Amino acid sequence: MVVGMARSGVAAVELLREQGAHVRAVDQNPVEIPGLVVEPQTEAPFVDADLIVVSPGVPADLQLLAKARCRGVRVIGDLELASWFLQGESIGITGSNGKTTTTALTGHILKQSGIPVQVGGNIGTPPASLVKGSRTGQWNVLELSSFQLETSDSFHAHIGAALNVTPDHLDRHGTLERYANAKGRLFIEQRYGDFAVLNADAPLCTGYAKLGHGTAVWFSSTREIPPGAFLAQDEIVLNGAPVMKTTEVPMRGLHNLENTMAAAAMASLAGATHAQIRSAVMTFPGVEHRLEFVRELSGVAWYNDSKATNVDATLKAVAAFDGGLWVILGGKDKNSDYSVLASPLRLKAHGALLIGAAAEKIEAQLRGAVPLIPCRTIAGAVAEARARAKSGDTVLLAPACASFDQFENFEHRGREFKRLVQAI
Repeated sequence: MVVGMARSGVAAVELLREQGAHVRAVDQNPVEIPGLVVEPQTEAPFVDADLIVVSPGVPADLQLLAKARCRGVRVIGDLELASWFLQGESIGITGSNGKTTTTALTGHILKQSGIPVQVGGNIGTPPASLVKGSRTGQWNVLELSSFQLETSDSFHAHIGAALNVTPDHLDRHGTLERYANAKGRLFIEQRYGDFAVLNADAPLCTGYAKLGHGTAVWFSSTREIPPGAFLAQDEIVLNGAPVMKTTEVPMRGLHNLENTMAAAAMASLAGATHAQIRSAVMTFPGVEHRLEFVRELSGVAWYNDSKATNVDATLKAVAAFDGGLWVILGGKDKNSDYSVLASPLRLKAHGALLIGAAAEKIEAQLRGAVPLIPCRTIAGAVAEARARAKSGDTVLLAPACASFDQFENFEHRGREFKRLVQAI
């Protein structure tokens, strides 16, 4: 049985059918999917299941799943299912922030270097949909969320990477420790000859070096630490040799230099040369909704960072600019602490434009730091920003929240923001 009929769940159903399984599909909401009968998420369909596959959006501690486990039924996630059938070696990339950019960049470097690769996971193509295109001698580069990793048992990544671990999804995981442990599952199944690419500046990431048997490969923006990548003044150095100037990296912010170092380290382990890495990074187009430049109008720059769905991502976005910011904050709260935004906003922002369900909580935690303007919606925030921003200012959508109070997902939020900005 497959629980949750979003994109990953549908892909799991298709894979299981291809493998000859008799599949039942359930969802808590009424959904219509061509060629598929979707049953209500009640106790009845769970009773005779031999294997249950849960989509990432389904809480792993759901009571119906707990009862099934007590009956001895195996419960896994879509990543674990796909890993049973995926051919070729896998690169798994996790972290609170930067996963999508680093995954896309790693895939881009390998492709530009002539190394067979396909990219998916939490980015774009579900793991189960990658099975059909996988083959021996090819890399599967996978962005992996804590939701996918917490339901994996035997998934094995030849190269695993942890970019950072900061508070996120505490509404689901409960504590930072449980959240960090879920991400750490990426490294537990690593064997001798595998590699763990880890952020040497992030204490929770360094702890992953003790899990599994992979060789630690480090990256750091603060010091030289072999083996791996580090910043030396204005250069990225990898395995003791310069790769490129920091000014040649086409993405804004120190966090994107860290993402680039991680991607370079992984691509090198997969066979790319320094010259190939440099050339590919310089042609990387970036990722939509990640510090994406939208337009400049009357001297005001507009940026879409709708993927900043937690506080740490917003801190990184703010740090990428020198000042003059109008920051759009708000959405669905994830049990976050917004007070840590006060100091950087005081230094760099003219004000914050508040939207969505979390607006009152954000206002209470940031009161006195900068002017706080209640706007309710994205449209209201764009209108306020248009009226208030002057030449030289930057309007930055970096909400620090999930999008599900007003939008289908962060992509929907980002597209609506861009539509409104382009319409000015």
